[in-house]
Amino acid sequence: MDLPWHQYVMGLLYILAGLNHFRQPRLYIKIIPPYFKNPKLLNQLSGLAEITLGILVSITFLSTYAAWGIILLLIAIFPANYYMYKNDSVALGLPKWLRLLRLPLQLFLIYWAYLYT
Repeated sequence: MDLPWHQYVMGLLYILAGLNHFRQPRLYIKIIPPYFKNPKLLNQLSGLAEITLGILVSITFLSTYAAWGIILLLIAIFPANYYMYKNDSVALGLPKWLRLLRLPLQLFLIYWAYLYT
């Protein structure tokens, strides 16, 4: 265990989040904006990316590349979070204020990943 403990925590969180894309795909497919085609495939790809990057960020010689991958992934999925914020019909029952908090949370997650680049 050559990496800081919190980097392993990050890896585990992304692995669990990625697995959830396959366990509860409806939740994720619902928040993909309609201008993206094939939401089922996009959900599977983003889930697979989260699992893969979560593993790789925990491997010393690959962790820097994986951290950059996580940053790119977070940027790529931002439209889904914004779409969820703007559209009550896909809000999954979350109040608007909580959906708004998700947007700057993305910035925190980007910063957290950047610490490992």
